[in-house]
Amino acid sequence: MSAATPPVQSPTDRRVSARVGSISESATLAVDAKAKALKAAGRPVIGFGAGEPDFPTPGYIVEAAVEACRNPKYHRYTPAGGLPELKQAIADKTLRDSGYAVEAANVLVTNGGKQAIYEAFAAILDPGDEVIVPAPYWTTYPESIRLAGGVPVEVVADETTGYRVSVEQLEAARTERTKVVLFVSPSNPTGAVYSPADTEAIGRWAVEHGLWVLTDEIYEHLVYGDAAFTSLPTVVPELRDKCIVVNGVAKTYAMTGWRVGWIVGPKDVIKAATNLQSHATSNVSNVAQVAALAAVSGDLDAVAEMRAAFDRRRQTIVRMLNEIDGVVCPTPEGAFYAYPSVKALLGKEIRGKRPADSVELAALILDEAEVAVVPGEAFGTPGYLRLSYALGDEDLVEGVSRLQKLLGEATD
Repeated sequence: MSAATPPVQSPTDRRVSARVGSISESATLAVDAKAKALKAAGRPVIGFGAGEPDFPTPGYIVEAAVEACRNPKYHRYTPAGGLPELKQAIADKTLRDSGYAVEAANVLVTNGGKQAIYEAFAAILDPGDEVIVPAPYWTTYPESIRLAGGVPVEVVADETTGYRVSVEQLEAARTERTKVVLFVSPSNPTGAVYSPADTEAIGRWAVEHGLWVLTDEIYEHLVYGDAAFTSLPTVVPELRDKCIVVNGVAKTYAMTGWRVGWIVGPKDVIKAATNLQSHATSNVSNVAQVAALAAVSGDLDAVAEMRAAFDRRRQTIVRMLNEIDGVVCPTPEGAFYAYPSVKALLGKEIRGKRPADSVELAALILDEAEVAVVPGEAFGTPGYLRLSYALGDEDLVEGVSRLQKLLGEATD
């Protein structure tokens, strides 16, 4: 055995399984945790890391949860797949908001969107199945695919196309092992929104090749200007037997901590995913489910107020970022993220350092400007930063002003 050849570990020597050991922590949560720790230590850190509305959960939703706490009915186990009344309400909400008619039997209530994504992939992927993943992507997608035994295949879009991939790019990535294409609009981390025509074209391409589609609609109500949310199975109804929709209450109703998401899909897939959940976690917290029932059954007035604030912040952050030499920031059309390119700043001297990549640049920004951002490496595209504008207006302006001052010092 050569010196360069690592020793072979026996199963008894391996303390953490290779499957789980290969999974990286959530970069967005890690940045947010570090920012909060620094703030707790007294440093005036402004965090652009977490994708979390800065608004409280609407009062009527909280009151529904309080009443549920008092009801002994909710002190016991309930069906693993979700409260029947919540599943029906989600089906009704899906028809109301996207025109997609489904039944309660097409719905599985999960512990947030992350569990929904993992269980959806676990229900349809066999080892070696490929999933086409447009990049930049949310950090959880490829990790969930790998945990489910699949292989993520990245298709990269950049700022020149508004971070939207084309059918031609998807086709170039398709192989005989391709089973699923991931479709996300509005997008985290870029805020990209696909037009109805482009959405339909991607759906019809998937139908033509017999592919499954997993579409994440968690930001459906957060679109701005002339952009419009389009639900894929609505515009391509032929796809519904091979389409899984993931959604939840986190972003629309400022309920990130309540942990309620769901899957809408074919009944056999929902049954399989429900079986998995029955062994993994059983039912979602009943109190959180009752809160979600109040949310999806109610009106959208609260989200309209949040969207107006996000739209104002969106315009401010894009304008201020584009005032920095070396930064190029397209205007996001949805969600609450800006995703500027900082490639032109890499290698330049900033306060005695020359960051070689966006990881080093993000670290420099945190150390020198006390501003937390997430590097593009976390989303599959080095050379970018993600900034959430779901924070107060004053903090947003102060944080980007610090960036302007620090990055404005960059020299060759």
